[in-house]
Order: sequence, then C-alpha cells, then structure tokens
Amino acid sequence: MAGARRDTAPPRTRSEVGESDDTLLAVRAAEGDEDAFAVLVQRHAPALIRLATRLLDTRSEAEDAVQDAFISAWRRLPEFHGRSAFGTWMYRIVTNRCLNILRARRPVSPLEAAGDVPAPDHAASPARITEARGAVRELRAALDDLSPEQRACWVLREWDGQSYEFIADAVGISQEAVRARVFRARRSLTQALGAWR
Repeated sequence: MAGARRDTAPPRTRSEVGESDDTLLAVRAAEGDEDAFAVLVQRHAPALIRLATRLLDTRSEAEDAVQDAFISAWRRLPEFHGRSAFGTWMYRIVTNRCLNILRARRPVSPLEAAGDVPAPDHAASPARITEARGAVRELRAALDDLSPEQRACWVLREWDGQSYEFIADAVGISQEAVRARVFRARRSLTQALGAWR
C-alpha cells in the first residue's frame, strides 16, 4: 500500500479521549439531552463523592453536596464552554459547595464521623488498636481546626494526589496560594499530631 496516506497525528491518550467525550456529552446535555448528562453523572459521581466525604467527614452530607453540585451543573451547563475539562469543572463546583458547608458549620465540627480504624489483624494488641483509633480521632480533630480553604487544598493534594494547577483551577485561586495553604495545613497538622510521630 505505497499510495495509502498515513495519519501522522500522535495517538490520543485515554485521558484526552475521556475529556473530549465529556465535552461532547456536556454539549449534548446543554441542549437538553438528559441521557448524556446521566452518563456524566455516572462517570464522575464516585470520585466527587470521595472528595466530598474527605472534606465533610460524613458520607450522607457528601452525597447531598454532590447531588446539589450536579443539579447546579445541570442548570449552569450553558456556562460550560470547555475551557477546562468537565471533571475539573465539577471538582470546582463540589469543592465550593463543600467549602460553603464547612464555613456554615464552623466553629462547631462533629467528631462522631471519625469512625473506626479499619479492622486490625488478629496479632494486634488492644493497646495498639486503641492507639490507632486515638490517632485517627486526633487527625480528624486537627483537620477540623484547619480553615475550610486549607482543608480543601490539603485534601485535594494529599488524599486525591491532585496537581497544584488542578487544585488552583478547582478552588479558584492561584497556584502560589494553593502551595501556601497546603504548606500551612501541613505545618498545622504536623504540630497537632506531633505526639503520634
């Protein structure tokens, strides 16, 4: 096939394919296609619920926040112009919703959502189990003492492993501000959890 034309464009990554699919689905959803929006919800809801649970400490409150965020996104779809990935746009909406919830409930933060430490192996002593549970409670309390913005940046960076660029876009601040908030959060958590090191 000497005369056949070769496509010299580099192959698209799975991430790029997913983002372009999301953009197409978002355009169709903005035109009223509820099935397209349902695919977006199904695709992004699990990660968004994990994020919201980490920020808010309670699964039910996290699910409500994500549901509210998707309702807001449905109404605001005409504003989505694809300047960022749909997933990033949803992270921003969910993060802002969680920040509003955290700000509204400060300074009182429930600790009952700390939960238990994952089931220990049978060789663990009761003293070690009690110590581990105490460490989890201390971490939850230390996270509750952070400002909502510091907590959001720290959770996105440390638990979700997101880049500073992604966090800046999701939270709506500069990368330098993200770095500063993550640094201050790390310092506060290190001081608060010094006894557990």
